[in-house]
Amino acid sequence: MSPTIISITNQKGGVGKTTTSINLSAGLAYLGKKILLVDFDPQGNATQGVGATRQSFVKSIYDVIMNDVEVKDAVKTMKIPPLDILPATIDLAGADLEMVEYKYGREKLLKNKLVAVKNDYDYIIIDTPPALNLLTVNAYAVSDYLIIPLASDILSLVGLAQLKETIESVRESFNPGLKVMGILLTRFNKRTVLSRDVMEMAQQLASQINTVVFRTKIRTGVAIAEAPAHGESIFDYNPRSSAVKDYQDLIQEVGEAIHIKEVMERAKEDQ
Repeated sequence: MSPTIISITNQKGGVGKTTTSINLSAGLAYLGKKILLVDFDPQGNATQGVGATRQSFVKSIYDVIMNDVEVKDAVKTMKIPPLDILPATIDLAGADLEMVEYKYGREKLLKNKLVAVKNDYDYIIIDTPPALNLLTVNAYAVSDYLIIPLASDILSLVGLAQLKETIESVRESFNPGLKVMGILLTRFNKRTVLSRDVMEMAQQLASQINTVVFRTKIRTGVAIAEAPAHGESIFDYNPRSSAVKDYQDLIQEVGEAIHIKEVMERAKEDQ
């Protein structure tokens, strides 16, 4: 059975994209799921955030998509959290420019590579760069779902109209089945007017792109900000953190969304 592939995406940085990629992956891994976390951001923050130091691997995602290295030869298996990471280095920053020179197939380089490992994992989580470029399009082209983290501030809403256009373009050209699973509010504090205002605006935006705002909100907190600096998921850094409960709730919502889609698809097949 093929894995469910989810890209965590937002063209704006600082919204909790990488934190969500790490903790969604770790949470699923601790539930016994086989996870591949693909760090597709040249900053390499997801790589560092699960404790994969630059000295601990030789090949990276850049080598996979640009130098014809196989995924299995670049993957690093972690014990804590118990998942596989396809690491990124700053080399990836040049890949976007190199891809421009390709006449054919440049949007499906990642998809073509992941085919070889599709039976090895239950979930593949892709941490995308904070930009709408060819790396992002590659991630969208292979994904079943997108999750859009949105920090609880007004500036996070800027640019989401352009994101909508990119999603629609990828659907038309490469991946008609691509779905936006939901908008995830991060750094959320229900006591502030700002958080409540952003939630209301996010709900309006969600209706425009035919999705929902997740019931789960990732609350603001010190532990969730500190964990990546220690190379740990929130599940390992502070298991008693409120963020652990939040990500557990998110994982339950993700599971429900996938199950509903599968049920609907089977119903269509039976008609």
